[in-house]
Amino acid sequence: MKNINIEDFRIKSQVSIKDLPTSYDLGVNKKKIERELRTVCEDLADIQNAMYAHGKYSVLFCVQGMDTAGKDSLIREVFKEFNVRGIVAHSFKKPTEIELKHDYLWRHYIALPARGKFGVFNRTHYENVLVTRVHPEYLMYENMPGIDSVNDVNDAFWNRRFEEINNFEKHIANNGTIIFKFFLNISKDEQKNRLLRRLDRKDKQWKFSADDLDERKLWDHYRTCYEDILNRSSKAHAPWFNIPADDKPTARYLVAKILYDTLKTYKDIKEPELPESEKAKIGMYKQELENE
Repeated sequence: MKNINIEDFRIKSQVSIKDLPTSYDLGVNKKKIERELRTVCEDLADIQNAMYAHGKYSVLFCVQGMDTAGKDSLIREVFKEFNVRGIVAHSFKKPTEIELKHDYLWRHYIALPARGKFGVFNRTHYENVLVTRVHPEYLMYENMPGIDSVNDVNDAFWNRRFEEINNFEKHIANNGTIIFKFFLNISKDEQKNRLLRRLDRKDKQWKFSADDLDERKLWDHYRTCYEDILNRSSKAHAPWFNIPADDKPTARYLVAKILYDTLKTYKDIKEPELPESEKAKIGMYKQELENE
């Protein structure tokens, strides 16, 4: 297995998205990747158990990507070893009527993980500078002051949104949330292949929508918006990682390895010890149970 340096995937400077890789060779076959993934995921679960007991940090796991990039299956495989009590997942789709009565970050804020837990955002607060940027007419549902038509949505509006999102992440990072943001970078050819597989397989056809083809026609617009997101919101406290996603097992391993290699640097995350007064009574407690 090829050694992984997570810094090779972190967005640290201005990037052009066409130059970011969509494939990555780990140097081993699929079965070996899956075995290594299982080992890393078990180690991650151990960290999560300690984090749950420690109760001072939470983890916010954000994943974005074009349609068919593999978000759902990646979440399933990376977190399958976790105790369910320690993880909560949210998939942010079209805002509900109640959500539209609040500012756009409200639904994300109330979904943040409690200390000791992992929170998974499958599609994230960045949809508010992605889908609404490609389709600014959606903003009209938010009923914002000063935004009466799409003509009112200008560069100043988007600059303000990016500032608000960056401030949101800085605030939660300052208060103990460890933030990971993963961009699953899939090629247009691979998306085409995956859409065709959906149509060919009866058990996958339910996932296909004609809207997928309409959105595919906007590929270049979406990629431009993603490039802007990576360049304007990858910070030391909330980094973006480009994950080559043309091969799903490779993408899953890279994400799990980045999570593990980062979290194991937090030396203060460990299970709390019993007070000395309680340690002294362990023998007595054991004897009481054994004598039942």
